[in-house]
Amino acid sequence: MMKFGSALLVFNEADAHLRDGLSAVVQVGNTLWVANDESLSLERFTQRERASPGQFLFDQQKRFPLASLLTLPVMPDIGKEDVEADLEGMSYDRDTGYLWIVGSHSLKRKKPDSTKSLKKNAERLAIVSRDGNRFLLARIPLVEENGTFTLVKSTTSDDRVAAQLAGNQLGNELLDELKDDEHVGAFLHIPGKDNGFDTEGLEVNGKRVFIGLRGPVLRGWAIILEVEPEDHPKVAHTLRLKKIGPGGRKYRKHFFQLNGLGVRDLCLDGDDMLILAGPTMDLDGPVTVFRWHDGARPADEGFVFSEQLTSVLEVPYGQGEDKGCDHAEGMTFIGTEGVEEPLLLVVYDVNSDKRKQGSNGLEQDVFRLAKK
Repeated sequence: MMKFGSALLVFNEADAHLRDGLSAVVQVGNTLWVANDESLSLERFTQRERASPGQFLFDQQKRFPLASLLTLPVMPDIGKEDVEADLEGMSYDRDTGYLWIVGSHSLKRKKPDSTKSLKKNAERLAIVSRDGNRFLLARIPLVEENGTFTLVKSTTSDDRVAAQLAGNQLGNELLDELKDDEHVGAFLHIPGKDNGFDTEGLEVNGKRVFIGLRGPVLRGWAIILEVEPEDHPKVAHTLRLKKIGPGGRKYRKHFFQLNGLGVRDLCLDGDDMLILAGPTMDLDGPVTVFRWHDGARPADEGFVFSEQLTSVLEVPYGQGEDKGCDHAEGMTFIGTEGVEEPLLLVVYDVNSDKRKQGSNGLEQDVFRLAKK
């Protein structure tokens, strides 16, 4: 572990539910965008001057409800956000100025409750459901206003518009394409926490959109899907997938030997792709950042064996009194004047109490990145 310091996020409200867990992060200019997987919004923070050499400060939180930017399969009640999108990945395409987001695309299984009877808990554990907003792959225009960035549904200067992959409460075009896939098709009907299909991680490079899978992990091999969404010629604010894979498939598959771990996030580093790898299912365990050399533009599908990857960072995870906490979920490069070395901000889900500062602060980790 090569910890450089920490980033303090200051929420507007005391005891904010959002700070209990972050699932995605990306820095754009002087703004930091984060998501909580139990919300239906994106949060913007503004970077301030460092409080100390190893301390980064982000405050002035502003919320952007997704319902005001996208047409969601399940819209929340007016004035409420009681529906979640289970957002698990975020990426900024600097060439087009779009912020991309992805939901988990996973089914969920109801949890047992210690206050319930044996019969009730057995019934709860047998209940599997799907939430339409989880099947979300979308892009939203970012515009600069008064030196900072904001999300809009459409722009007037360059005709950019928010758009999402065609779908509904039962799924979307990506899942329709995958249902007969020989590797992941059978896992679409299994909840994410059961090593079922579960997307966690997103990176965009030009027309290529890379989607990391937390599950399934097949005999120790993790998967990254590659797709190329394009504007639907007949349906406004809608994306469709191009045929880019073998046999006319609308996706490519890349397989990785990550020591049995699944993908938790992705991040471009020049011509390389960084892979944040962590346990699949509901487990505590090792978290490693791997370097996929020349992964920004792979020529074709393939298998990347462990010896072809470089381990660049070991990320801490909850142990001892913090067991069950501090699950690394997202990463982004963080810039600051006077520091030339690459720094990586990692954000966590189920944050331990020691990360919560006062009533509305949350401390996340900043690491030095090993040289290539």
